[in-house]
Amino acid sequence: MSGMPSPVLLLLRSPAARDGAPSGYDQVDPAAPVANALDLGITRGDGIFETITVIGGIPQALDAHLARLERSAAMLDLPAPDLPAWRSTVFAAVDAHTDVPEAFVKLLYSRGIEGSDAPTGWVWMQQSGDFTRERSEGIDVVLLDRGYPSTVAETSPWLLQGAKTLSYAINRAALREAKRRGADDVIFVSSDGVLLEGPTANVILKLGDRLVTPKPDLGILPGTTQHSVFDIAKLNGYATAYETLTPADLRRADAAWLVSSVRNAAPIRSVDGAPRALDAQLTASINSGLAARTT
Repeated sequence: MSGMPSPVLLLLRSPAARDGAPSGYDQVDPAAPVANALDLGITRGDGIFETITVIGGIPQALDAHLARLERSAAMLDLPAPDLPAWRSTVFAAVDAHTDVPEAFVKLLYSRGIEGSDAPTGWVWMQQSGDFTRERSEGIDVVLLDRGYPSTVAETSPWLLQGAKTLSYAINRAALREAKRRGADDVIFVSSDGVLLEGPTANVILKLGDRLVTPKPDLGILPGTTQHSVFDIAKLNGYATAYETLTPADLRRADAAWLVSSVRNAAPIRSVDGAPRALDAQLTASINSGLAARTT
């Protein structure tokens, strides 16, 4: 992080610990050892998170991220998060951080210290990296088998497909496999041949005059950035749809993107080494629209 502003770390207080205090958080040294070694978020990955882009001091799609945090908490049987407290802590982090063009705020919410009934919550903010190349030149992706059928969310809800959990070891392993294959990112495919999502991003295809993404009931994490892209597309005259897609749809698409918070819309320039067309004008329009959001 040399040359970058110092990150900001805020710890949320439990309601019992606030004791009438006007704020529900404490700002701490981001280099200090503040996490308990027995926190289940660390020892078991038993928790959830959200990552929110901040552009010009404005947290993007904050309501959508908080709603998804609440949804993920319900899926994990975590106590319902105090959304007003999380919201105020996000803005406190933004106020405490040095002004930069682009940053991100990460919300982390775990089950807490093993044996206790008090969840742990903290908010981390730091300057974003430079994604100019990915947004303009595109990314190379590989298709990897996720190992589950497309019906997994319905048949096996305990696998928590569609929740944004802290258990990211598989996603990180997939990204390392992409690097080994000379690619930047991954698109998962179900064991029955259905196109799903990336480890940290949603897939959007341009098929004629439509923008299409895989249906969220396939065990896909509903994307806040994907939803914003669809809003932008509608304003520009494109129809949008959620459908069951396959790798063949990806290959025939006029253009394709992986979209996520922080990186925004990264056009896909090759799949498994096979080059594919980019739509530079539409990509620039999408990313400009994402950067211009005020909510």
